[in-house]
Amino acid sequence: MLLLISDANILIDIEIGGLIAPMFRLEYQFAVPDILFYEELDGQHAHLLDMGLQPKELDEAMVARVSEFATKYPRPGRNDLFALVLAASEQCPLLTKDKNLKAAAESENVEVRGTLWLVNKMVQSGKITVHVARNAYQIMRAHGRRLPWNVAEEMLAELETTHQVQ
Repeated sequence: MLLLISDANILIDIEIGGLIAPMFRLEYQFAVPDILFYEELDGQHAHLLDMGLQPKELDEAMVARVSEFATKYPRPGRNDLFALVLAASEQCPLLTKDKNLKAAAESENVEVRGTLWLVNKMVQSGKITVHVARNAYQIMRAHGRRLPWNVAEEMLAELETTHQVQ
């Protein structure tokens, strides 16, 4: 089962869209750095642990690497850099939509995926329908989440031609 390391924003997008349960039914393991969980998610999203989210601890060498990255990549936040270092260490994809974190990850040869990719995987695997995905995007948009809405709609239109609408 492929491990995916996420930043907080991806999980918040998915939760706002009402897609947390189908996301955790995908054939992936989801993890975040423990510090990111406790500083950004624990207060309002602690239930994600019961759903299957794994907080992962970084060792001393990884924390030192975060400090190096903070100098090399000044724009992503510290917790985002923890996610990048964890993904690099685990040699697995990083889930983020933060452009600065994405650029840093790509510089470090870490594969990056985002909210749209995750929603598409839910549709492709039959966990949700295109209709459910479209409704989730509408809710995310109404809550001020920032995604490339035109790209999201194009992807859904393409999925409609390849997956039966239920």
